[in-house]
Amino acid sequence: MSGGKSYNHYSLHNSIQIVKGGSSYFNFLKTLIKNAKHSIQLRIYIWNDDETGNSVANELIEAAKKGVAVFAIADGYASQGLSKEFKKKLRSSGIHFRYFEPLLRSSDFYFGRRMHEKIIVVDETKALVGGINFANRYNDVDGVPAWLDYALYLEGEAAFELFKYCRKDWNNEKELSKHFANGFSEKQCSVRVRYNDWVKGKNEVWKSYFNFFNQADESITIMCSYFLPGRILRKRLSMAAKRGVKVKLILAGPSDVMLAKYAERYLYRWMLRNGIEIYEYQPAVLHAKMMVVDNHWVTIGSYNVNNVSAYASMELNLDVRNKPFASSIQQMMDCIIEKDCIRITTKSPVFNTGFIRKFFQKTSYELIRMILNLSTFYFKQE
Repeated sequence: MSGGKSYNHYSLHNSIQIVKGGSSYFNFLKTLIKNAKHSIQLRIYIWNDDETGNSVANELIEAAKKGVAVFAIADGYASQGLSKEFKKKLRSSGIHFRYFEPLLRSSDFYFGRRMHEKIIVVDETKALVGGINFANRYNDVDGVPAWLDYALYLEGEAAFELFKYCRKDWNNEKELSKHFANGFSEKQCSVRVRYNDWVKGKNEVWKSYFNFFNQADESITIMCSYFLPGRILRKRLSMAAKRGVKVKLILAGPSDVMLAKYAERYLYRWMLRNGIEIYEYQPAVLHAKMMVVDNHWVTIGSYNVNNVSAYASMELNLDVRNKPFASSIQQMMDCIIEKDCIRITTKSPVFNTGFIRKFFQKTSYELIRMILNLSTFYFKQE
């Protein structure tokens, strides 16, 4: 892949580690919270009042009791089911908790704009970013395997940038920043933080995908839960395949949003016509959002490759430029393809469907486009 201006603005002093979802992630998260010394910043899309959600809350409460400053924001739509008792428990322990855009009580009411990010920053220079929410379905509970998802743990400059991003929503900048000690990780890994919020004029994650599609030389492997790219990204991805880039998609088999799955399958014909390989993950629902390019670049976070993430939701990804790390992620994805996926071809059962099923796939695709238009048509950029 060629370089250029679009690949600048990486911070260098970082160390990184991939963390798989399920019990591994939540054990890692709880240890991170337990070891917090003075601050925790949290932004989460779904926070449920179930075993998993309560276990995270209990760790945060214990941290607050030790004097750690805890600031948590949950999305006002996706987390609206939190009970009054749950929220009272958080606030009475000293945790600063609030909703992003509470339904029917927002001063800037945008129907489709939601905070889809999943970020936790501890002590200013340690962070977890990915697609994992605080709910049982993202954990291994009662013998039921978690949805397949991943997060990136990092320490260093990029984590401090995330801290500054999180704290802007609170009046605590001077108070917390005094704890920050100069000096970052001696390890050197290039990482950049990418934001998407159309209302604020931010489309950096979309640009990452656009540029990666444009400049890939050898391979693109995408793992995505709701893959419905818009016209521009579809064109760029097909152009990559036509110039000889090996493009593989790991998509959901079982899905929690069947309307999106039917719409996605409507695009399978386009994918196969353009030489794109399709693999459906079988053991559980796939919820990951990650891509590796040319064994050199990785992007991971909350961004799904569709127009909801591009134009409606607030999203955050991390781009990593590191060959050993990218190669390890490519190997991990190849292993998932080999062990846990079925390859979709024109002979697969999803293509051997009658007129009604094909009509439903087409209708699902058009319906999702209509929903997007209805939820964003009156957006205004600030």
